[in-house]
Amino acid sequence: MTTFGRLRRDPVLLTLLGITLLGWILFFALAGRPVDQVRAYWTVQVPLDFALAYGGWRLRWIAHARYRRFWTMIGFAGACFTTGDTFQALQSMLAPSVPSLSGGSVQTVFFTVGMTSNVIACLIFPQGLTTIREKFVFWLDATTVLVGGSVVAWCFAFNPVSGNESSRVNDSVTAALVLVATFSATKVALVQAPPMARIAAWPMVSAAMVQGVSTFLPGDFQTLDHPYVYVIRLAPSLLIAVGPWIQQVIVRSGGAHQSVKRRPYSLLPYGMIAITFVVFFMMLPEKTSSQMYGATIGVVVITFLVAGRQLVAFHDNAMLISRLDVAMEELRDRASYDGLTRLANRTHFGELMRDSLMRDCDGDGAVLLIDLDDFKITNDTMGHAAGDTLLVEVAQRLQAAVRTDDVVSRLGGDEFAVLLPGAGPEIAGRVCEEILRRLAVPIVVQQHTIVTRASVGVAQARPGDDPQTLLSNADIAMYEAKRRGKGMWVAYTGEMGARISAEAVLIREMTTAIEENQFSLVYQPIVRLSDERLTGVEALIRWNHPTRGMVSPVEFIPIAERTGQIVAIGRWALQEACRQAAEWRAEFPGVDSLTVGVNVAGRQLRDVQLVDDVAAALAINKLPPACLSIEVTETAVLDDEASNEAMLALRGLGVKLALDDFGTAASSLGLLLTCPVTTLKLDRSFVESINTVGRQSAVATAVSQMASALALASVAEGIETSEQRDLLRSLGYQYGQGYYWSRPVPPARIVELRLADLQRSAQPA
Repeated sequence: MTTFGRLRRDPVLLTLLGITLLGWILFFALAGRPVDQVRAYWTVQVPLDFALAYGGWRLRWIAHARYRRFWTMIGFAGACFTTGDTFQALQSMLAPSVPSLSGGSVQTVFFTVGMTSNVIACLIFPQGLTTIREKFVFWLDATTVLVGGSVVAWCFAFNPVSGNESSRVNDSVTAALVLVATFSATKVALVQAPPMARIAAWPMVSAAMVQGVSTFLPGDFQTLDHPYVYVIRLAPSLLIAVGPWIQQVIVRSGGAHQSVKRRPYSLLPYGMIAITFVVFFMMLPEKTSSQMYGATIGVVVITFLVAGRQLVAFHDNAMLISRLDVAMEELRDRASYDGLTRLANRTHFGELMRDSLMRDCDGDGAVLLIDLDDFKITNDTMGHAAGDTLLVEVAQRLQAAVRTDDVVSRLGGDEFAVLLPGAGPEIAGRVCEEILRRLAVPIVVQQHTIVTRASVGVAQARPGDDPQTLLSNADIAMYEAKRRGKGMWVAYTGEMGARISAEAVLIREMTTAIEENQFSLVYQPIVRLSDERLTGVEALIRWNHPTRGMVSPVEFIPIAERTGQIVAIGRWALQEACRQAAEWRAEFPGVDSLTVGVNVAGRQLRDVQLVDDVAAALAINKLPPACLSIEVTETAVLDDEASNEAMLALRGLGVKLALDDFGTAASSLGLLLTCPVTTLKLDRSFVESINTVGRQSAVATAVSQMASALALASVAEGIETSEQRDLLRSLGYQYGQGYYWSRPVPPARIVELRLADLQRSAQPA
């Protein structure tokens, strides 16, 4: 129900209107009987005064703290009016000698005290204005009301309604009080954060104005024989009484105490100009000449034309300011919310996190970081429009999964975050389960059904945490969820943080390892199975840390791939392997050159500089392309167009391409047709039990046959026994690699092995 609907049904307001209407009916019914009219007037005044007093006191208890003093003084004023008017009503009943609306000495005292309380309440209320310009404009508007009212008082308060001096003094005092009350009420109505809504304030402001009009009506308008005199004199009491009750209705509906946006201009000065001109015309002498009337009318018309032109200009300025406000609001909206999903963006989410942490100093609350699993596949295969549709649907499901006070944000790409104020581990876990449950429901995008999975990291707020720390912890937990298999949620623990901190140290140290020559290459021989002659080597990187000793490749290679540092490390390894191969060629002139295999990660294949790096390494070291073999895994080139293009370009240089660890990933026969590989390397996992496990032997046989059918070289990795060697040789494998011949060794050991081969070749058969 709207505010106006509530006001129309409020029983107190309806009662006050009913009492006033009853009084007006009595004034007309008792026409010609002024004594009875005065009795009715003072009797009706009492419930209206009491309504003001009781309404003010009720608001004192339900209003905001900053407004309580204001309503206390308004309630006190109402109590004074009630006391004085009750005394006057009793006096009019018991001793109605002379009918009067002015009241006796007792009523006048209470009226003066009550009006003074109202004035003080309005004057001491803070304006809520900050700049000098705002204060200056406000006081100009308020003073205009005071000056205009003073003109009216000056012209009418001293009009000899009655012939005695006491009436003149009484009118002067009343005029002063009414003027100050009008000024004060206007002040309260115009402040930026008024104690009451405008709809409640303007009746009380109008009460002071109507009081002035009713006090200063000249001549016959003050004759008590006319019923409308009582109607006009009773109107201010009704207007001031309904104000607090209107405000109570607004407070109960939840619309109280909202700052009012001041317009850049006010209509009050122009209204007072009109009132002043009306008074001016009324004060013109009866025998004013036509020239005087003409000049006066001209001044009035010109004044109103200029004022009208100003109002048009003010209105244009106001429209411009309004458009600027709309534009600024749009900019603020864009700065705070994601344009696609309408969720809070990263900046706004950080602000909300900061506010939440400041409120919950005891550490309550949690943050979820959500990353869609394999979203890139959807985006690449179905297009960005489908990806956007999917993101919007995910955003809606996230909002449906959280609580009312929780905040969902899109941080960027397919990464979302949720702020859970006041949530402990149990609540956070339930929200995570609900999110995963809702996301698991298939989504139809462009007539395709997509099953969405997400990895969720949970970070519980701790005392002293800042937003960056909390989000970082959630990020760590999210990546842990991905590491464990995706499609799950993981809560952050200190052990995760310690591991990530250790990784961060490792990342920093890897940046300087190349410059400080901490990396080196070792080489594992590759032999021809038919005669066990050395034909090639695989270059393997090692990190000799100055304080930690040898760091396992298993420890630092995955981190380097994730951070992209593998590109720089791989570039160094490529250059060093080519340099070493060229050195061996120079050391054994006229002998068949060894092929050196260099591992290239998927991240390197997607680097646009890779092909140029390979070409440069070959050119600088004057190494024939056939002496270099680039080894990649199936995962690195599977369904990756950029990687396939890089492989084609590398093959165009003349280098060999080996598919390493073949059979362990999502092997695709189509890959052998699209990827220009020259060599298949059977993974060691199919070799270790090849003599005892029939399935391993079957897989090894199939790979050998495929390689032979496609005219590819075949290499078996991980050979450790002669039995394995013999079986793989019988299956058709051309080359072997493993501990049976040698572990990875320094370059000098490869020279020794090469010399041993040459010596065997020189011996007679």
